[in-house]
Amino acid sequence: MEPISTALAGIALVKASVDGIKSALGTAKDIGAIAGDIDALLNGQQQVQAASNKKTGVGIADQFGVQSVAQEMIDARLAAEQVAEIRRLTDHRFGAGTWQSILDERAKRIREAREAQAKARREAAIAQQEMLDNFKIGLSIFALVCVVIGLFVTVMVSTARSIEVG
Repeated sequence: MEPISTALAGIALVKASVDGIKSALGTAKDIGAIAGDIDALLNGQQQVQAASNKKTGVGIADQFGVQSVAQEMIDARLAAEQVAEIRRLTDHRFGAGTWQSILDERAKRIREAREAQAKARREAAIAQQEMLDNFKIGLSIFALVCVVIGLFVTVMVSTARSIEVG
């Protein structure tokens, strides 16, 4: 996805999430009722930041043009304002520190997911190496069996010739 369209999608996600959170905040019995919208809000903010940081495949004029830079800055500030507003509303509705608890738990889960992915990659690499080692051993055994059979056939043929001649 192009950085500009990523930023647009991110800011649209932020705005939609803020609207959903604001409408549900008054009637929500617990934070779980708006968890999906909060996750979407944080993902949207992350997309806006990522789009601003990622400029591969875009020309120099597009990267450093006044309009591009201004749009990125405005989008990032709008997203930050929206997040700050939702933080205030969430802390007001559910108690001080709720927003920070959400951010901490989200960071913990993201870290755990990354660690699980890294562990799975390590285990897959180990399994692949074991399979390669087993293949090498099997190939060595096959080669050894072929040599032994070849020697046996050679001995049998030379014995048969010596019996014929003699």
